[in-house]
Amino acid sequence: MPAEAGIQERPQMDKRFYKEEAVDGFTKKFGIKSLVYFEIHENAEAAVTRERRIKKWNRAWKIRLIEEGNSDWRDLYDGLV
Repeated sequence: MPAEAGIQERPQMDKRFYKEEAVDGFTKKFGIKSLVYFEIHENAEAAVTRERRIKKWNRAWKIRLIEEGNSDWRDLYDGLV
């Protein structure tokens, strides 16, 4: 399963990226339909800094980060909106 980091300003409006595959890109290419981890930041600059840091991590670190807060890998999207 691919692990990808990205920024969403309005996750409630971005459901189509995960669920409906309406937009070409990483999520559609790899069939990603679940949101298993997210962070909330004070501003866009902080979010971009964190995203860039996580993108440099190896896969095992990303998986550990997800499993620390969501060991069952359940879809968190519906609870977010």
